[in-house]
Amino acid sequence: MYERILKQMRDKIRTRQYVMTVHAEEEMDEDDLTIFDVERGVLTGEIVERQKDHNSGDWKYLIQGQTVVGKQVIVVTKLSPTNKLVFITVYLE
Repeated sequence: MYERILKQMRDKIRTRQYVMTVHAEEEMDEDDLTIFDVERGVLTGEIVERQKDHNSGDWKYLIQGQTVVGKQVIVVTKLSPTNKLVFITVYLE
């Protein structure tokens, strides 16, 4: 359903056009995840839900994928007005 958006997100990862929020970094540390786990989660995953951000009105996407060691991970992300991929948060499922 969101194949075009997912392809854009994957292209942003391959070209390193992304930013990580402080919240996402904190959650990664808490779950002992690396940036490689987050990248792999998007590269192997599928969009399972789309939500509208209450404050900004932007669409954000929940992607369910796998970490480097095969654990299930959820990556919450959006495409920014500057056309970069923003990792909002990440957590193990």
